[in-house]
Amino acid sequence: MITQSDMKRYGWTIVAVLLLSILCPHTILQAQVMQAPKSPASPRPTEQYRPNFHFTPPAHWMNDPNGLVFLDGTFHLFYQHYPEGVVWGPMHWGHATSSDMFHWEDQPIALYPDSLGMIFSGSAVYDEKNTSGLGKNGKGPLVAMFTYHNMPLEKSGGEAFQYQGIAYSNDQGKTWNKYASNPVIPTPKGARDFRDPKVIWDAKKQRWVVALAVKDHVEFWTAPDLIHWTYQSSFGANLGAHGGVWECPDLFALPIQGSKKQKWVLLVSINPGGPNGGSATQYFVGDFDGKDFKLDPAFATQLQREQAVWLDWGRDNYAGVTFSNFAGAKGERLFLGWMSNWDYAQVVPTGTWRSAMTLPRSLSLKKVGADWRVRGVPGPTLQMRDKQYLSVGPTALETPLNLNALTGIRPDAMELVLEFELPDDPTCKVGVELRNSLGERYQIGYDVGAKRFFSDRTQAGKNDFSKDFANKVSTGPRVVKDRILKMHLYFDTASCELFADNGLFQMTEIYFPSQNFNAVQVFSTGKTAVLRKLEAFGVKQ
Repeated sequence: MITQSDMKRYGWTIVAVLLLSILCPHTILQAQVMQAPKSPASPRPTEQYRPNFHFTPPAHWMNDPNGLVFLDGTFHLFYQHYPEGVVWGPMHWGHATSSDMFHWEDQPIALYPDSLGMIFSGSAVYDEKNTSGLGKNGKGPLVAMFTYHNMPLEKSGGEAFQYQGIAYSNDQGKTWNKYASNPVIPTPKGARDFRDPKVIWDAKKQRWVVALAVKDHVEFWTAPDLIHWTYQSSFGANLGAHGGVWECPDLFALPIQGSKKQKWVLLVSINPGGPNGGSATQYFVGDFDGKDFKLDPAFATQLQREQAVWLDWGRDNYAGVTFSNFAGAKGERLFLGWMSNWDYAQVVPTGTWRSAMTLPRSLSLKKVGADWRVRGVPGPTLQMRDKQYLSVGPTALETPLNLNALTGIRPDAMELVLEFELPDDPTCKVGVELRNSLGERYQIGYDVGAKRFFSDRTQAGKNDFSKDFANKVSTGPRVVKDRILKMHLYFDTASCELFADNGLFQMTEIYFPSQNFNAVQVFSTGKTAVLRKLEAFGVKQ
């Protein structure tokens, strides 16, 4: 029953719910406004396309996340950074810190180029046992391992222009010192692309392991002390996606969902060669004995069928790696990626800054039939919800459900949780559409007949800056056959991240509307799907 006080509290929100019930008499509509929106939480970013809740540099260029490490309650994000322009230039390591992966505090630049070269991608670890001897006052240091890129040597035609160096910090990452005897791994003979070291601690063998991208494969090296490294093995020269350079490997163990066992996962980014064009990240599942990475037999069969297995099917999740010194309650890994694509990253229409990071994702491993799937869901550290605006369901989507009629939710700072019951109709598509007053629109959803998810930014606004940006609709396959489809989405000014089927499918894409999207609707085409559940949340500012 709606009381007079309800009307005073919720006003036209309740009226809109009633009208929908009257206009759709065959629809079972249950809408509950959990808390009516009051005033906007805080002003939107003043720069066009600056995200509300994704990390961006305060100014200038950013690409790969580097040195992700957790220490004493603080997450450290280092990143590829050029502090003098909004396009790629001589690389530094920018630095930001957070206690929750949502609110970030900018820190001074951590690493600058020097006589050995620019500071390319790499990783950071907490050397708790002080194996390196670089600690101080009885405590182990933070140690960063990175690729030096010697541009003059490259331009002169030399091959040995990439090699690995280290730096260390004894004040929790505030200041850094380069190791005096860098490089710690000189360029092997014939290795033209030799970069992006990702270091882990091998507890069984009590030594460090580093995975390095070497043109079209990954090499594994080991050291007792982060300084004296020995080559162990290579992997991947004839496996997975090729056609582009392999970059940013990451090796880690993951728990198998529903089991007490674990498998090893190797992430490898590739550019170009992604499933929808340009940059993307593939993965391999297998076993690692401290020296060799060997494919799991089931994954080897899966790889023959799929050619490559992708972590994210969108065009804008690249070079992502996981945090060292941090694991979830069940051993999950926390992942962060660069939310762009080398096809157009340097020409997107942002102003004083370029690029954002994805939201952190918690990774685990699940067997789906005979296949292995890395499952990614929003990170456990995220506490982003401001107030629950709306809960709806179940309802048959005979017409699009206009969320603006029900609540004052902002589609440029929004989290949506949707659950559909799909009809047996190959013409049916379900999803979410954002619009603005200029008629620009962005759609993301699922095509029942094609059995594929899709992200359509072809009409989402500015796209003339690159012929590759909106030349087609991005798609990716669904790996389960359940009639119930779950979609968890985050929209932030100029980006969308989709986690479908409890994270078994991930898709990340950016877009650039000429003016912010201000309308959002949930739709179903063809035979009507049933919206079993909808929860809409605003995001804290």
